[in-house]
Amino acid sequence: MRTLVCGSLAYDTIMVFPDRFARHILPEQVRVLSVSFQIEEMRREWGGCAGNIAYNLRGIGGEPVVMATIGDDGDDYHERLAALGIAVDAVRHVPGTYTAQAFIITDLDDNQITAFHPGAMNFSHQNRVGDVAGIGLGIVAPDGKEGMSAHAEQFVEAGIPFLFDPGQGMPLFSGPELLAIADHARCVAVNDYEGQMLAERTGLSLAAIAERVDALIVTMGGDGSVIHAGGTTFPIPAAKPASIVDPTGCGDAYRAGILYGMSQRWDWEKTGALASVMGSLKIASRGGQNHDVTRETVDALHFSTFGSHVW
Repeated sequence: MRTLVCGSLAYDTIMVFPDRFARHILPEQVRVLSVSFQIEEMRREWGGCAGNIAYNLRGIGGEPVVMATIGDDGDDYHERLAALGIAVDAVRHVPGTYTAQAFIITDLDDNQITAFHPGAMNFSHQNRVGDVAGIGLGIVAPDGKEGMSAHAEQFVEAGIPFLFDPGQGMPLFSGPELLAIADHARCVAVNDYEGQMLAERTGLSLAAIAERVDALIVTMGGDGSVIHAGGTTFPIPAAKPASIVDPTGCGDAYRAGILYGMSQRWDWEKTGALASVMGSLKIASRGGQNHDVTRETVDALHFSTFGSHVW
């Protein structure tokens, strides 16, 4: 099933500071802060929710179609997606902009300082769901606010079920705006912190929100996840990863598993188990798109965790 993945494409530049920020930032002088950190390690990763989700979904045999925006520097990302067999006919080049990118400095205590430039992402609303043919399922993932709202409305107009993943985009929306999108979505997916924020912003409990959708999915990192659906709560154990290296993109990998299960019309326990495996497979590698995700690697981890094969 062709799945339209609406979200961001971004470059993540990750730098490691071989010291501790606290030794160089004086609390009594933060009002006149001026610091420079000498970086010894730096890498650039493919990122953005749409890119990460599509990478994982394609790896297990899904048919993702990326709907996103790139800037003048985005040709290599466009070429990468196409080389992976991911449909890029809905990737729009916005002249005069940079592709969205994050610059992240991490210290020895895993504290982070991040600067994010949305760039072309701010023009995501120029893409239209109706311009892409043959779509049977979709996801509205973090992107420009106007684009997220527009794409949700367009999915409804086209009669296409979609998963709503507010993620890092949640602070952009008021409670009523979040509910307006959630009420049209087939499912809503959040992590436990985002779930608390969603409840606070909307003034509704998670149980009440779950009653408004087919499924409310809450991930909890190493503690697994829960899927609230049809008045039942399905606890999903976390699959045991080979190692814990980098959580970046684990949520996107998990959502790819959810989308695949939805496209196959699996029950929520089977869908959640696949999603759990996808997230755990990703955490053993750096970056959001460097892990070896194939039906074989996923099935092996699924069997070692749940004692059954996926396919």
